[in-house]
Amino acid sequence: MIAQHDDLHNKLNLEQDQDVKQFLTFFMAEEEYGVDILTVQEIRSWEEITVIPNSPDFVKGVINLRGTIVPIIDLRLRFGISAIEYGPLTVVIVLKVQLENTCKIMGITVDAVSDVYSIAEHEAKAVPHLSDSDNAQFVAGLVNVGEKMVALLDLQKTMDI
Repeated sequence: MIAQHDDLHNKLNLEQDQDVKQFLTFFMAEEEYGVDILTVQEIRSWEEITVIPNSPDFVKGVINLRGTIVPIIDLRLRFGISAIEYGPLTVVIVLKVQLENTCKIMGITVDAVSDVYSIAEHEAKAVPHLSDSDNAQFVAGLVNVGEKMVALLDLQKTMDI
């Protein structure tokens, strides 16, 4: 009887773990955001980049990453948050994003990396519609982690430039 109970308990735990994903979180303007860790290729310190003329303001330029040209997006500017000077904590998170029929490697600059959290997908809450701001489209959901709220990014919409 006890063995059956343990088997059932283990099965329930396994089923619950199947919808849990890990998210890399980072700060921008003192708010915490997260991306699916499976999309993260690497985290790099800020470095000089090659500027591309006539690109949108939020596209800072490109870097050569082991032979791959990677566009770099300033996420603050993409979200309409005021720009700050890059400092020692500023990093570029290089992401592999599925866009339509293709995979793109792109980088985002963020104020600082925070942590990695395991979050069950069903815990994410929808973003309330508050105004005509287009920024809500970039957030796939909101989750509580401890006493703070983390906005999980919709990378397809965020990186579609």
